[in-house]
Amino acid sequence: MLEWISDLPALLALAQTKVRPPDGWNDHIQLLLRWIHFIAGIIWIGFLYFFNFVNVSLMKSLDGPTKGKVIPQLMPRALWWFRWGALMTVLAGIFYFIIILHSEPETWVNFGKWFGVVLVAFVIIFFLLRQSFPVGKGWILGVIVGLLVSVMAVVLLKLMGHEGVTRTGAIQAISTRALSIAIGGGLGVIMLFNVWGVIWPAQKRIIAWTYDNAEKGTAIPAESAVLARRAFLASRMNTWLSFPMLLFMATAGQPYALFSV
Repeated sequence: MLEWISDLPALLALAQTKVRPPDGWNDHIQLLLRWIHFIAGIIWIGFLYFFNFVNVSLMKSLDGPTKGKVIPQLMPRALWWFRWGALMTVLAGIFYFIIILHSEPETWVNFGKWFGVVLVAFVIIFFLLRQSFPVGKGWILGVIVGLLVSVMAVVLLKLMGHEGVTRTGAIQAISTRALSIAIGGGLGVIMLFNVWGVIWPAQKRIIAWTYDNAEKGTAIPAESAVLARRAFLASRMNTWLSFPMLLFMATAGQPYALFSV
């Protein structure tokens, strides 16, 4: 023990040479945003996986009266953390992305291109989710969305992966880090829009109908099945999109270049 204590000053000196604390407000803000992004993301994706890997099978095993007791109690609480976790994750990620782009050429031009392409992709997905994909045909939607987000990624690389003039007048290509965040973050934004634009509106109505049925005996409208199917497809889509999304977000911090620009 005494030998270990005697070596402590040398260990602390070595640590100071290896660990660089945040330098200035920019680094502190980036660290804070990443921290919020990680915590909120764990909450969001954790509930997403709970809904898809646990809750779907559980609800199938429950009878009507049991669902009338479980759904009004469980789902509002779970969906609250789910949707607000999604919003906090994406907002922190977008602010972080803007900071990263600020050191790149044509900051706001690239941000506008990024958001425009992602928004167009979601509008197409939203339209597809309004169509009828009965049980057993959901894979068709999966294939279409897979092709769509692949095209989205290629378009982002083409539009953003070019050389531009920095604020100092130098010619610089946008970094592979920014491109990785652009694709992974784009998938995250689509997932957020699915949460707030498809899943939550449908589930809110289903929860209210289930509660009225259990408490007042009011019949559940036939529209409930359509909304439940649409919410399920959007949620399952988000689950599949989360895998490449997490991959691209992870590669943004790697020292090797994922893309050649």
